[in-house]
Order: sequence, then C-alpha cells, then structure tokens
Amino acid sequence: MNSTTSPGNHAPPNPRPQAPQQLQSNEDESRRLLPQQAKSDAVLVQSDDFDDEEAAYEAQQKILIADFELDSPNHSGPPPFSWKKLWMFTGPGFLMSIAFLDPGNLEGDLQAGAIAGYSLLWLLMWATAMGLLIQLLSARLGVATGRHLAELCRDEYPDWARIVLWFMAEVALIGADIQEVIGSAIAIQILSRGFLPLWTGVLITAADCFIFLLLENYGVRKLEAVFAVLITTMGLSFAWMFADAKPSRKELIVGLLVPRLSSRTIRQAVGVVGCVIMPHNVFLHSALVQSRKIDPNRKGQVQEALTYYSIESSAALFVSFLINLCVTTVFAKGFSGSKQAEYIGLVNAGKYLEEKYGGGLFPILYIWGIGLLAAGTSSTITGTYAGQFIMGGFLNLPLKKSLRALITRSCAIVPTIIVALVFNKSESSLDILNEWLNVLQSIQIPFALIPLLTLVSKEQLMGAFKISPLLGRAAWTVAGLVMVINGYLLLHFFLSEVNGLFIGFLVSAGTAAYVAFVVYLISHSNCELSNWLSRLITNTSA
Repeated sequence: MNSTTSPGNHAPPNPRPQAPQQLQSNEDESRRLLPQQAKSDAVLVQSDDFDDEEAAYEAQQKILIADFELDSPNHSGPPPFSWKKLWMFTGPGFLMSIAFLDPGNLEGDLQAGAIAGYSLLWLLMWATAMGLLIQLLSARLGVATGRHLAELCRDEYPDWARIVLWFMAEVALIGADIQEVIGSAIAIQILSRGFLPLWTGVLITAADCFIFLLLENYGVRKLEAVFAVLITTMGLSFAWMFADAKPSRKELIVGLLVPRLSSRTIRQAVGVVGCVIMPHNVFLHSALVQSRKIDPNRKGQVQEALTYYSIESSAALFVSFLINLCVTTVFAKGFSGSKQAEYIGLVNAGKYLEEKYGGGLFPILYIWGIGLLAAGTSSTITGTYAGQFIMGGFLNLPLKKSLRALITRSCAIVPTIIVALVFNKSESSLDILNEWLNVLQSIQIPFALIPLLTLVSKEQLMGAFKISPLLGRAAWTVAGLVMVINGYLLLHFFLSEVNGLFIGFLVSAGTAAYVAFVVYLISHSNCELSNWLSRLITNTSA
C-alpha cells in the first residue's frame, strides 16, 4: 500500500512470475529510462496502480473546460487569453482564500491594528504574497500529477511517517475548526444580542456539515457560488466598517510602503505572519484544482490550467488582503494608543466597536457580527471539505464522502462544545484558548510545507513541471522564515506558560521528538538544505 519510492518508479505489471534477479533488473531499467519520459510514463503507471483509490472528484463531477486547444494537431503555440476560460477556472482559489479570512485571522488583524496601529500593514501585504507562493505550489502539484498532497504523501513516506503526518494534519484541522466554530458562535451571540449562549451557537454552526453535503450534491459550481456570496458578504461588511471609521489614508499608504517594526509590536508581527499559512489549506488547494477536467498527460493543458489558476488565486488573495486591510485599519483608527488596545479580542471586539462608533442607521456592532458570521461559516465548511481529502488521501479508507464528512465534523464539534462550556466563563479565558490554538497551528506548519516542497521538486513526479532551482530556493526560504517566526512564537509562549519540572520535562521531550521528525522530513527531501544538514550531522559525529 505504501512505499518510499515514487509511484512512477514501479515496474510495469507482468502476468508471468519472474525471478528476483530479473525483477530487480526490470526495476533498475525502469529507473534508468524514467527521467527521459518522466511525465507520461509516471502518470500512466499511476493510473494502473491507483485505479482502486478514491479520487478527489469523480469524473462526472469535474467541470469540462471548453476550447482546450493545446496539444491538438490543428493548433500550435499558446492560445490567446480567454475571459470565458478564466471564468471556468474561477472557484478553487476563492475557496482556498477563505483560510486567509477565518476568525483566527480576523482576530490577528484587529489585535495588530489596535496595538501596532498602521505600522504592520506592509508585513500583512508581504505575508499574503508569501502565502500566495505556497498556495500556487500546492495548485501546481495537484494539476501536474492529477493527485492531491495527502495522496502523494501516502506513497512518498513509509507507513510510520505517513501516520504521523496524517495525525498532525488532523490535529491542525481540529485546532483551526475550533477557532472557526467559536468565531461563528460569537457572531451568533452578537446578532442575537446575547440571547443565544456560546454553546448554542456551536450547535447551530455544526449544521454547516449538512449544508455542505446538500450543496455538494448540486455540483461544484453551486458550492463555489455559495462561497462567492459569503466572501461578498464579508467584503461588503468590512468595507462598510472601513467607510464608517474613516481611517487615515496617509497613514495607510505609509504603513503599506514603509517597513516598521518595534519591540512593542513584535508579537503582533509574528501573529500576522503565522496566520498566513494554514496547514489544512495547503492540502485543500491541491485537491480543489482537480475539480476541472485536465489531462495530466497533456503538457499544454496542464500549462494552460496553471496559468489560469495562477491568475485566479492571485485575484482571490488580493481580495482577502483588502478585507484583512479593512479590519486592521478600522481597529488602528479606533483603538491604537488607547487603554482598550491590550484587551481587545474576538469576544469583545463588537462591544468596543459599538462604544467607539455608536449606533447609527445600521449599528457597526451588527455589521461586524454579519462579517464574522460569514467568515466563520465559510471557513468551517472548507474545513469539512479539507478533512475529507486529508483522511481519504492519507488512509485511503473505503468510506462514502458523506460518512467521512460526518466523522470529520464530529472530531471537531465534540471538542468545540466542551471548549465552549469550559472556556465560556470570561473573555480572558477564551483569549487564552485562542493563544493555545495558535500554538497548535504553528506546530503543524512544517508537516504540510516540507512534504509539499519535497514533492514539487521531484522530476520523477512532476516531469516538466518540476520547480526550478531558483523557485525552489525562494520557496524553501519562505518556508524557513515562516517556521522560524512560528518557532519564536512557540518559544515565547512556552517560556511564559510552562511551569513546573515535570511539565518542563514533557515539553523538552516533545520538542526533541518534534525536531527529530522535522529533520527527518528535510533529509528525505534531497534539497540543498537536506545536503547541508547531512554534512552538519556527519561533521558533528566525526
């Protein structure tokens, strides 16, 4: 079921038994010839070996792209740009962008604005650009191979590493889901003027799983249309708040163009960068791009699909950046330098907004609640979607998608209800919970990024679409930067929160195991960083 060798390296099936020496000879010959015909042969062998595994999308679910002319006998050269074709490819990038707008990100935005003012807007912009690079690599992997990241990890790593990666991905997903569900529950509490308690909002939000299952039966485009409505709702809500608050345009432009960072705002800066890459979102995007009918064997189709997906993903993240910008600047204008700045969180943000900006024709409290509800609802549905791909890809369980979605949703809702009941005692307790969940997300980031960068760099898997050495260095630099920044967050958190000899011992042992597994993943990648680590370990041993 699993092998450390790429699926493209398997010898062709032979109905007659062969001697071990002959089998070995065939495998060696296959490896020798594979680089010359990497793309076509690898995909053909994959199709033979993996006919029995469940695909991200069934053939009848995929959207047929009209006028796919590349690679046809009557067409030469790249086709002209088509707005119609771009519209057909539009959808996966906007579903992916939801992770940049979930309640956890909105809380990071409002805290950055309240404490750091406009000074971190440049970092928000560049962090979004880094997130775009990672997501484009995820899309590239899915389009070029016809399989998503979780499926490829199942074949790339030995069983023990695959199980660890699956467990980490599920933990990351549950942590993100708790934040998203509680964010939706807070929005419901705001819109009901406190009539509905937090745990009731959690149960209402849990129904999104059934909404998702219902929408999926109507087709991919219907589901994408619902997300378009939710993103539009967020955009209009936070744009209304922006117009109502009237932030300083001059300070906004300076904040975007002039990098500024101080010791007082370092924690908020770490939060801005740390929220950009969500582990489950890296897995999700590589599966979403397979909702269009693209033949991985036809180089022209893959290249054209990557072009349109790149445009669509860039547009989607630009929209998400504008929404995050609106939230940050509204709180920068209203609370930067105030006494409330240190105490603002997702729970009490609506109350502070109402005190600062008042009621009016349509109170800003309700505008905030509507935007937060749209963010929470959309992100919990995409979480359910991601959970299906993660579980199906890593474990290849023969379960119906509906049953898998229910299992995924239950894994998140049960702990969320417990959390809602335990931490609903005060605003500060929910803030502490959010800090722990951010730490949980930060821990998981290497287990999505390192496998992604390992796979997109493999010529045997990607063929002509293997990333260039220059792009590979840039991607590893971004990944390293994100991991170092999140490492700083983890160190700061544990130094302030971990007390006692026994707890300290457990944290130290867990850290050692964590670092060892990260080193293993890097060494498995055969990249320049892997070679450097090998030399370092050899010299240290010597």
